[in-house]
Amino acid sequence: MTASCDPHCSTAPAASLTIGEMAERTGVAASALRFYEERGLICSGRSESGHRRFARATIRRVAFIAFAQRIGLTLDEIRTAMDQLPHDRAPVAAEWEALSSMWRERVEMRIAELERLKRSLSECIGCGCLSLQRCAVLNPGDRLASDGAGPRYWVDDRQ
Repeated sequence: MTASCDPHCSTAPAASLTIGEMAERTGVAASALRFYEERGLICSGRSESGHRRFARATIRRVAFIAFAQRIGLTLDEIRTAMDQLPHDRAPVAAEWEALSSMWRERVEMRIAELERLKRSLSECIGCGCLSLQRCAVLNPGDRLASDGAGPRYWVDDRQ
């Protein structure tokens, strides 16, 4: 078997999963797994017939990718972080902790942003006008237009 993306990637045929098995086990489409592999986030070996074979430890890496995307990390940020993890085995708890601790602040910021959005649902779009041009409560006279395009209360963190 040959590694398709990383010299550290090795998959013993008996302990590996096909792309279909990996997709079923992780809940991630096979096309997404191929994309992650192209981007260097995961790797597979190849069977003698040329089929992808993934090490079981890749399941955790795919779960990590899904989590990291949900908190808003880019694929480049995810790859940089994952480069710190071992390629030949599943990371141990301390390795996951070291990696995830870098994102605690980001998760807290995301939570705060979502809380702000939740409050705004009843304050702004809850009123029914759906327009910053006509909103007499939050943006009388469209005074924020001079500050630039886009959702100024969000971009400028005015709430």
